[in-house]
Amino acid sequence: MILKIAWRNIWRNITRSLVVMGAIIIGIWSIIFLVGMVNGMIESYIDNAIKNEVSHIKIHHPEFIKDKESKFYISDIAHVKTIVDTISGVKAVSYKTITNTMISSSHAGRGISAIGVVPKNEVKVSGVSQHIVEGNYLIDSKKNQILISKRIAKKLKVKLRSKVVLTFQNLENEITMGAFRVVGLFETGNNIYDESVVFIRQKDINNLLGMNGYGHEVAILVDDLVDLDRIQKSIALLFPQLLVRNYKEVQPELGLFQSQIKMVGIIYMVIFMLALIFGIINTMMMAVLERVRELGMLMSVGMNKGKVFLMIVIETLFLAIISAPIGLFLGYLTTSYFHKNGINLFFYSEEGMKQFGFDKFIYPNVPTETFWQLVVAVSLTALLGSLYPAWKAIRLRPVEAIRGSFTSEKSRFFSRTMNYIQNKLFNRKS
Repeated sequence: MILKIAWRNIWRNITRSLVVMGAIIIGIWSIIFLVGMVNGMIESYIDNAIKNEVSHIKIHHPEFIKDKESKFYISDIAHVKTIVDTISGVKAVSYKTITNTMISSSHAGRGISAIGVVPKNEVKVSGVSQHIVEGNYLIDSKKNQILISKRIAKKLKVKLRSKVVLTFQNLENEITMGAFRVVGLFETGNNIYDESVVFIRQKDINNLLGMNGYGHEVAILVDDLVDLDRIQKSIALLFPQLLVRNYKEVQPELGLFQSQIKMVGIIYMVIFMLALIFGIINTMMMAVLERVRELGMLMSVGMNKGKVFLMIVIETLFLAIISAPIGLFLGYLTTSYFHKNGINLFFYSEEGMKQFGFDKFIYPNVPTETFWQLVVAVSLTALLGSLYPAWKAIRLRPVEAIRGSFTSEKSRFFSRTMNYIQNKLFNRKS
């Protein structure tokens, strides 16, 4: 009977009920979309960093990461790559020679990091080859090619087929230089990275440095991040003299961003629930005040306070139960659509997004657990929001309620105080 009465009560004032349900629906949809946007942005940033900069695992000489000096190299680096390739779960491996250099043209010059790669291996690990905007990627068979970013080309005032000069310090601390022809321009969407590196063949840079057969870095991609720790430990056991780090250790901010995804969703949920709980309290208090006589009549004919309390709580829960699935469904449809088609944030601030390394398109993504968390959060919010109006309802005095008066304890105290003051004043005048 309580369920039937509660169900009918929420439709007696359709406008009020729709306001509450609308707030819940919009709130749930907003949370899902915002969480999806944040997740999409963070995942985009992490994916770009892994593809273009850090890979999943990197191997270095222990001293190389301090100053990146050429003398801290890995001997027979091709053999290291061959062994790592045999580990199950490894998707692709490449090795590189990295050194600081000066790149100059006839118009300008600047300090930069030169990365010597084996093109056929590098394309499997790095995403730079997918970001060529002019020209082509490096070719194994051609000497003295260089791949630079579009931003560097603009600063050096060069274009495709232009010549630039790289100046190095070789292993014997002698200055050496080489001329390279620009074969391609790339643009990864990360301005800081684009302005800091150029790519050439490893053979060319090793000849200039005098370190044939050596290298400074082995970059590894894995098939599944679940196997990341296992693969890292296996490599560390195989090469105890080398430093083996995963992407979270190479760039700690990437691990921090990943760990904060769940926290962001919880923060959004808490903010929304705090706003929603006051809306529910306000609406349900209005419902109680409008039905003072009815509630008084129910208590007069024998409905105890526990059932009245339960009726108000169930009415609120009904509103949440009706609204939550609609909000979840709308949120799912929205994020599914944009996850497939993406949101072009460069339309609002192209240079700003590039400066921080975010991709051109954001693809919202909401973990399944977020939907379940929202169901629990909305239910708890509706329950908590109904407690105060229900408590006020059971404090009604049946006789006063039937007459339509719902005087609070403070109002009665104020009335008694004013009567006392009036009597005292009247007696004095008498």
